[in-house]
Amino acid sequence: MQAQVLQGILLPFLGTVLGSACVLFMRNNLNHLVQRALTGFAAGVMVAASIWSLLVPAMERSASMGQWAFVPAAAGFWIGILFLLLLDRTIPHLHMNSSKAEGPRSRLPKTTMLVLAVTLHNLPEGMAVGVVYAGWLSGDAGITAMGALALSLGIAIQNFPEGAIISMPLRAEGTSRKKAFFSGAVSGAVEPAGAALTILAAEQAVPLLPYLLSFAAGAMVYVVVEELIPETSQGRHSNLGTVLFALGFTVMMALDVALG
Repeated sequence: MQAQVLQGILLPFLGTVLGSACVLFMRNNLNHLVQRALTGFAAGVMVAASIWSLLVPAMERSASMGQWAFVPAAAGFWIGILFLLLLDRTIPHLHMNSSKAEGPRSRLPKTTMLVLAVTLHNLPEGMAVGVVYAGWLSGDAGITAMGALALSLGIAIQNFPEGAIISMPLRAEGTSRKKAFFSGAVSGAVEPAGAALTILAAEQAVPLLPYLLSFAAGAMVYVVVEELIPETSQGRHSNLGTVLFALGFTVMMALDVALG
């Protein structure tokens, strides 16, 4: 059981590392249309995971509340939204393809703020994996080992292009290949750390699991709406990002149903 949990929380990080390694082999920066397509795919995966892997299990676990079973899910969802909003306002970071940093004023290097932006993006994904595995460890009949693995695998798949999206532009700006790879990989390290801490917290407060599941969903939806969707819809060919969003949504939905 411990080996399955370790595999599950490390799998998304592996996806980021492999994606970041693209900078070691590819000479040119990613085409902006490719970046848009990959960002749309990642957004679709995160939205589907938020629904099937997090919000639905949260409401199922609260079924004893009858018609009020949505309350823990709604409350946790909004706490997740507000938590990411707080981090967004208190941590200096710079989104890809943006010339203006967000958060408090800072003298941090541009590359550091780019990595911080991706780290903020990855934190709720790690928490999502952690809380689902915590649900499985608690004996929740609605969460299976294969269902938890489906979430972990889906996030790993969308982390692969994200790793490339952070490391390749850093290389194009003059960063060495090794440093660009390291920066991309480090941005994903928050996921296993966040997953492990979430598992430990959930084990101490099993009754709060519906709130924790929906908290992770809210945090991921915040990232999608605040960061990913705007990136997919800017300029021409925005329909490409929309189609890949639908593809990512379908892939994650299929994984969750087939493996769950």
